[in-house]
Amino acid sequence: MPTFKVAVLEGDGIGPEVVSSALKVLKRVGELSGMDFVFEKALIGGSAIDHSGTPLPEETLSLCLESHAVLLGAVGGPKWDSLPTDKRPEKGLLAIRKALDLYANLRPAKVYEPLITSSPLKEDVARGTDFVVVRELTGDVYYGEPRGIFLDDGKRVGINTMKYTEEEIRRVVRKAFEIAQHRRKKLTSVDKSNVLEVSGLWRMVVEEEARNYPDVEVEHLYVDNCAMQIVRRPSSFDVIVTGNIFGDILSDEAAVITGSLGMLPSASIGERHALYEPVHGSAPDIAGKGMANPIATILSTAMMLRYSFGLKELADAVEKAVELALQRGYRTPDIYSDGCKSVGTEGMTEVIIKALEEVWQK
Repeated sequence: MPTFKVAVLEGDGIGPEVVSSALKVLKRVGELSGMDFVFEKALIGGSAIDHSGTPLPEETLSLCLESHAVLLGAVGGPKWDSLPTDKRPEKGLLAIRKALDLYANLRPAKVYEPLITSSPLKEDVARGTDFVVVRELTGDVYYGEPRGIFLDDGKRVGINTMKYTEEEIRRVVRKAFEIAQHRRKKLTSVDKSNVLEVSGLWRMVVEEEARNYPDVEVEHLYVDNCAMQIVRRPSSFDVIVTGNIFGDILSDEAAVITGSLGMLPSASIGERHALYEPVHGSAPDIAGKGMANPIATILSTAMMLRYSFGLKELADAVEKAVELALQRGYRTPDIYSDGCKSVGTEGMTEVIIKALEEVWQK
């Protein structure tokens, strides 16, 4: 029986609550399937600053490097907002992504039928939406040099450099093609090659890699057009691959059309390591009140089962359990509507675990 070691970084705010729920589900998955999951906790973000003065302690990074996967809750909060930018909790998240070389960020966008009225789109437009944005995570204008604010002839000039190497593009494009092969076999590459030389290289590399994946249909969209099409025809997309800054914007747009951040998982993947976390933040205003929606973190563990452990059947079971809980009308406050059954964090977790047991028996 294989043993999978998971580094658990609860983080701040509601992080410990939603991570606790996800671990309960993952533990039950192990009991039902015979898999062995070992959890070891470490500090990151504000809690790490309070304990050791740094948002990413060395012992945390060491644990992550020796684990099969990392599960993260959330970081940050007003308590640490007055700290210098390079000392704030969010720096711990950026640092761990860099240290683990997590070059591909996966952001699913799925409209669940029981929650379709929560989408700001018309029902007939939103229905059937189920795609993944694959965002390159370690390059682009966020990391390019030179960068900064400089004086030019006595006036301030701000500079950020958009830069990609061929290999940086190729590895994330390959990852996106591989994901598309296991979904509906359609890849949308997003760039701005009509005005940006960097995007021209991006499109060339996509075309070169497409020859290695003849079973995947490829389309190219300019980023402004893609933003429009996500609103007009979201159900037509399967896998979207794009650079860091475009992916940052498009994945947030995709999150909004699903209706609730509390439903959205994510994965940041490298060649050897991977980190899984909900899209939502630390929500300090509801921390400790038992109101947080654990579904995004639970679905993040489903992504962990699929992408890090290769356990597709178990990942499918967790996702089906979440859908079953929603079909039965259970809702946390962020997704509640009249006529539904109101539950808190623990209540929703219990309902999903019960549904998981039913799915597994079938």
